[in-house]
Amino acid sequence: MNGEGWSLIDNAKYNIEHLKLFIIVSLSFLLDGLLFSLLPLTLYIIDPNEASSIFSISLFAFAFGAILLGRIGDYIGRRKTMILSIVIYTLSTIAFLLYHQGFIVLSIISSLINLGIGGEIGSAYSALAELMPKNIRGKIITLSTNMWNIGAALLAGLALIYSEIYTDLSTQINYLILSAIIAVLIVFFARVHMPESPRWLIIKGKQEEANNIASKITKENVKLQLIEDVGVGIKDAFSKYAFRLIILLVITSSQLLTYNMIAYYSPYAPGFVYGYSSIPYITFFANLGASLGAFILIPLIDKNRKISTTISYLGGSIIALLILTLYSNVSILYFLIAIFVNMIFSEFAWASLSTLESELFPTGIRSSTIGLITFFANFINALLIYFESYITAYDFILLAFLIWLIGLISAISWHIKGIESSKKSLNELIIKH
Repeated sequence: MNGEGWSLIDNAKYNIEHLKLFIIVSLSFLLDGLLFSLLPLTLYIIDPNEASSIFSISLFAFAFGAILLGRIGDYIGRRKTMILSIVIYTLSTIAFLLYHQGFIVLSIISSLINLGIGGEIGSAYSALAELMPKNIRGKIITLSTNMWNIGAALLAGLALIYSEIYTDLSTQINYLILSAIIAVLIVFFARVHMPESPRWLIIKGKQEEANNIASKITKENVKLQLIEDVGVGIKDAFSKYAFRLIILLVITSSQLLTYNMIAYYSPYAPGFVYGYSSIPYITFFANLGASLGAFILIPLIDKNRKISTTISYLGGSIIALLILTLYSNVSILYFLIAIFVNMIFSEFAWASLSTLESELFPTGIRSSTIGLITFFANFINALLIYFESYITAYDFILLAFLIWLIGLISAISWHIKGIESSKKSLNELIIKH
């Protein structure tokens, strides 16, 4: 079986076709960050007493969406799955504008929004990994996924602006949700133009369509051939790729938990000294730091994945300890600065693990495996947030620090025993190893 066509895709010069896909997927991540932040940024006004329960229920939905639509992404394709997900949360966000009162209503609507967001992670990662040149794959995934942080920071900034302009809390909430809906509609019309992955098309026997897309991207007359086992199933991730899967389950859970705990949910913990009024500021500073982190990591991510991953968890653990030390002992400004820096390393971690998730598994189970990892991380996240109301804010932040340490141990393990994947083709990573 000849891999010449795949080599042309892996080594293609970055061009307008790559840019189109990058913009479409990046807008999707921006929208995900914006919508995911919507509930934490409004619930302290709508119903703070039920916050932990509603957050937990919606995170369970996020986890369920990740594993369900992740699997669907390997059946019907990356493009169709991402259109399905945006339909789900477009309708749900409109419903949120119309109805945002009552525990049951809030739980159902926020769960549908999060189900759609979680459901497109696998397809979005897969689409980028399967079409981008191998030498800049890490940079592209880093910059694209970073748009989540930018979207979250943007919505938090709008929340602060609306709070200054409008004294009526209901008006603030409505304008915030309306801003999200406008963003959803813009991204919806962009997403319908997203190309399908030639790798997915070829394993589904759609040779001509795969060749046409590959030729358009590479500017060559490409004839792709099947080089992967089309019968590969999710059980292969538990056997042939067991070490990769375990490490990614741990580091993904660590990054997701600590990011969410600090950036979104810490002010909802009992006895949080800076109060509910700090929520927009914490969300803004946290995601601003994360947004900056991606640009700092860019020179390193495609040189050495192992080093970038280890640095991210080492730095994150150190600054998490600093946050724990500063909490309640300093003014909120210094606390926000520490969070800002911590989120720089959190973005390092997210970029590293996102790239690894996207490239370390076969095409036939890539979206499913990413969905499985996302499910596991968010399921634990949902459980932790549910029990948040039973511990103090200090203990909640202490727990975040300890989770950072678990991630660091796993990152070091990958550094010692894992494979270096930078600048390697997907074929090398999934066939030879």
